[in-house]
Amino acid sequence: MKTLRVELGVRAYTITIGEGFLDQTGKIACDVARSRRVLLVSNPTVFALYGTRTTASLEKAGLEVITQLVPDGEEYKTLAQVETVIDRAVEKQLDRQTLVVALGGGVIGDLAGFVAAIYQRGVDFLQIPTTLLAQVDSSVGGKVAVNHRQAKNMMGAFHQPRAVLIDTSALFTLDGREYAAGMAEVVKYGVALDRDFFTYLENRLGEIGRRELPVLEEIIYRSCSLKARVVERDETEQGLRAVLNLGHTFGHALEALTQYRTYRHGEAVAAGMVVACYLSEHLGLMKDTEVARVKALLQKLGLPVALPGFASETIMEAMYLDKKVQGGKLRLVLPRGIGANTILDDVRPESIRTALERARI
Repeated sequence: MKTLRVELGVRAYTITIGEGFLDQTGKIACDVARSRRVLLVSNPTVFALYGTRTTASLEKAGLEVITQLVPDGEEYKTLAQVETVIDRAVEKQLDRQTLVVALGGGVIGDLAGFVAAIYQRGVDFLQIPTTLLAQVDSSVGGKVAVNHRQAKNMMGAFHQPRAVLIDTSALFTLDGREYAAGMAEVVKYGVALDRDFFTYLENRLGEIGRRELPVLEEIIYRSCSLKARVVERDETEQGLRAVLNLGHTFGHALEALTQYRTYRHGEAVAAGMVVACYLSEHLGLMKDTEVARVKALLQKLGLPVALPGFASETIMEAMYLDKKVQGGKLRLVLPRGIGANTILDDVRPESIRTALERARI
């Protein structure tokens, strides 16, 4: 078991990482709950795997569980589904003391967290991420949101969880594609923030492929630690926290252009990270040998490293709908070699086109 603390003053919380911890849901929920009533939000796929076990733990701890399932998939991370969850809360007369429990991947965590942020002007919530991507990224830091049909995460809030409970054994039920998608966010931390961590990943490909729990626990812990330290210094993304978006501006555009139906989030981020590396090389910020290492690691993890056949102008138009556009300028997070980063808002469109063309399939 590993634990770490996200130090945010009165909003501080603990992340608990280990095997078999779903059985501890009731205890952890009781530690943070202000009411005996819990709204459990999940999707049919995850609930079929872990719903009975999670509900039993909550009920054993003396909590009343109201369950609401939303369809599985990024295309359902919408205001319409938020309203469905809130309808359930109103129907059951849930009050401001209610604890929302998010059981699922990044979509469920983002959507349930957004419900918690806006229901009766804000209630507490507990994150129980069941995918690797959610465990290493979206469950930590308090960014909750839903998508607009033209752009990802355009409606959201900063609303920190009361606790994050990560059961590493949930990773055994992920299909290969979903598991690989989570590794994209892991690689992102190495490229943007920690060269030694990147090298660690290169040297642990066998264990990663076999899903060996000691290595996965270490990967999750180091990823969450890196993110926590950034969030502590810039909770609401006024500057530093933007470094966590490496590859995301390109990736979000790709997701939106394919109506959130073609790419898993991590897959889009992987392709976007390669574009960012190409752009860094073009600008003289990164060596070609380092770009090759990033591409090689992503490919060995089963992730895409090229863009589909959209025109560069089409991708750029979608990028300008990104939340990180400020004053009409596109802010890009770029690697400055492996393990460092820079944020630029003055990259010439011609340079971006060059990188996009180079990443074409």
